[in-house]
Amino acid sequence: MLRYLAGKAGRAVFVVWAAFTLTFILLYVLPANPVDLLFDPAEVNSVPPEVKAAVAESYGFTEPVLVQYLDRLGHAVRGDFGTSAQTGASVASSIAGVLPATLGLAVGALALALVIAFVIALVATATRQRWLRNLVESLPTASVSIPVFLSGILLLQIFAFRLGWFPAFGERGWQSLVLPLVTLAIPVSGPIAQLLVRSFATEFRSGYVTTSWAKGATRARIIVGDVFRNASLPALTIAAVTFGSLMVNAVIVETVFARKGLGRMTQTAINTLDLPLVQGIVVFVAAAFALINLVVDLVYPLLDPRLRATLAVAGGRGTR
Repeated sequence: MLRYLAGKAGRAVFVVWAAFTLTFILLYVLPANPVDLLFDPAEVNSVPPEVKAAVAESYGFTEPVLVQYLDRLGHAVRGDFGTSAQTGASVASSIAGVLPATLGLAVGALALALVIAFVIALVATATRQRWLRNLVESLPTASVSIPVFLSGILLLQIFAFRLGWFPAFGERGWQSLVLPLVTLAIPVSGPIAQLLVRSFATEFRSGYVTTSWAKGATRARIIVGDVFRNASLPALTIAAVTFGSLMVNAVIVETVFARKGLGRMTQTAINTLDLPLVQGIVVFVAAAFALINLVVDLVYPLLDPRLRATLAVAGGRGTR
C-alpha cells in the first residue's frame, strides 16, 4: 500500500513539475527576446533600450537560462510566481482573487454533470422500451458533439432573451449561475454517461445479479442496491479526468456569459502576453488536476475491495 501511495504522489509531483518546465521553455526560452513580450506590441519598438535593460534585469533575463530556471522553480515551490506584467499585482494574489468564482462554477458544473450522467445511465438500464433506451443512450454523444459556445448562445437566446427566466450576463445571485452551470455541465456529462451506461450494462449481466433475480429481487432493487454501487466506481476516475476539460471550457463559458474568473483571466493573460501570469495559471491548473487525481487514486482502494486485495497480494510478494 505504501508503494502504491508513493507512486501516485510521485506522479502528481511529476505532473506539476512538467507543467512548470514546459511553460518555462515555451514562454522564456523559445522566444527570441522574452523582454519584448512584456510590452505592448504596438509600442515595443519605441521603448528606450535602458528601460528594456532594466526590465530584463528585474525579471532575471540577464542570467543564464539554467540559473533563471532554478531560481523560478525555487520561488514556484514557495508559491511565488512573481508579479503580473500588466497589473503589477502578485500572480498568486491575482489567481486567488478570481479562484472562488471559477471554483464554484466548476464544482457546481461537475456535480450537475454527475447527476445528468447517472440519470441517463439509470434510465437506459431500467427501461424496457428499446426505442427509449436508444434515445437516452444517444444523448451523451450529442452533448459532446455540440460546441460549448454554441450551447451557451442557445441557452442565452431561449432562457435569457426570449423567456427572461435568467440574467444574460454578469453576476447577480444564484440566478446568474444557472445558465453557465448547465452550459459547462453538458459536455462534461457526456463521457461520464457513456462510461456509466456501459458499466451498468456489464454489471447487469454479472453473476451476482442472476443470484438476486433467483432470490426474487425486483428490477429496481437490483439496479439501485447492487448495480448502482459497483458500476459507479469508474465514474470517479472519469470525473477527475474531466477536470481539465472543465477548466478549458470555463474560459469559453466565462467569456460568453461575461463572468469574472480564472477562465477570463487566462484569456486576458494570453492576449496581453503576461508571461508570469500565464505560467502561474498553467501550473495552478496542473497542480489542481494532479491533486484531484491523487485524491481519487487514494480513495479508490477504499471503495473497491478488488483493488485492495490486489494491492495486498502485491505487497505480500514485495516483502518476500
